[in-house]
Amino acid sequence: MTTPHAFSQVIKSASGALEPFMRFFTFYDAHVQTPDLSDFAIGNPHDMPLQGFVDALQRWCVPQNKDWFAYKMSEEGARTAVCNTLRAWRGIPFEADDILMTNGGFAAIAVALNAVVSPGDEVIFITPPWFFYEALILAAGGGPVRARINPATFDLDLEAISRAITRRTRAIIVNSPNNPTGKIYPPETLQALADLLTEASARHGQPIYLLSDEAYSRIVYDGQSYPSPTTYYPYSFLLYTYGKTLLTPGQRLGYIALPPTMPDRPQVRDAVFIAQVMTGYAFPNALLQHALPDLEKLSIDIEHLQDKRDRLTHALRDIGYKVHLPEGTFYLMPRAPLADDWAFAATLAEQNILCLPGTVVELPGYFRLSLTANDAMIDRALPGFARAFEQANRQPRPA
Repeated sequence: MTTPHAFSQVIKSASGALEPFMRFFTFYDAHVQTPDLSDFAIGNPHDMPLQGFVDALQRWCVPQNKDWFAYKMSEEGARTAVCNTLRAWRGIPFEADDILMTNGGFAAIAVALNAVVSPGDEVIFITPPWFFYEALILAAGGGPVRARINPATFDLDLEAISRAITRRTRAIIVNSPNNPTGKIYPPETLQALADLLTEASARHGQPIYLLSDEAYSRIVYDGQSYPSPTTYYPYSFLLYTYGKTLLTPGQRLGYIALPPTMPDRPQVRDAVFIAQVMTGYAFPNALLQHALPDLEKLSIDIEHLQDKRDRLTHALRDIGYKVHLPEGTFYLMPRAPLADDWAFAATLAEQNILCLPGTVVELPGYFRLSLTANDAMIDRALPGFARAFEQANRQPRPA
């Protein structure tokens, strides 16, 4: 059992990992009520929700029996809907018993970590990362270990991952398409990663689990297909949330899927179930599970999202910013014209534009823009991006 002192040490460590995010939250909170704000900071909706989402909740909120809103775990209807979608989309014979419903992707990651990590184990995560990975690893009792991407291609650096693996490595978190870079890791990279993990697992006498964070797997551009890391490696957890595809991050609905190639699935299912209960009963609420067969059919307008990506990318490049073209996700990661990305975020805030400083996602010298900003926000922001760029380039450079 974790003692109060030991738990306080976990909280202290996690707080340190979250310090850049907490600093950003304070910055965001100070500006978010500004009139005529163009808010590109986080992936929140800025238009009304999908009507189909509203209709589904209204339809399924009418109770059909006395247990309609009773305690729920992973309900059969929700599991079957997910299983059917994965079979059709991935061409892999997932089984309904291997679908574990969670209250969002955040919980799916936490549950998977708690299911496989013991105190003293190490978990590799790819940097630049989603800003909560390190804290979640610490909370599960693991030791976070960074492996940086290839800075030229934003692809996985397999040599860096290989160097990070030790006999204590128990898991690796891979996020594709990647938040914040928008990179979709290609099949050849994923196969090489699978070969690396297979060899290292055999060498150290225990499996290294792959936690595949696929929050943005349905938000891909230019007609690309999505290769899942779980296709290549049997010891994989597929972690998913509907909050991105439906743009409803406050409605917490997601799942863990165990591929049929995973050995010892019954034991892993049991470990996940126990972790769900012990991670604050990490099951979705009854209404969302009832509605899931309808929600599976819905998506925000990916074509419109791609149009916003293209418009912003071209406009920022015309101004003078250096911007790569993301293959998926909600995000652009331009280089800041100032070395201090926090200072440049403040310069943008003076223009009523909110962004996420790159330091928050371990990419200093960049800033992140969310494409969930609506068209009116983009219209208002473009002149401000130009003024901020000009102001930054008027500042004296270090000798």
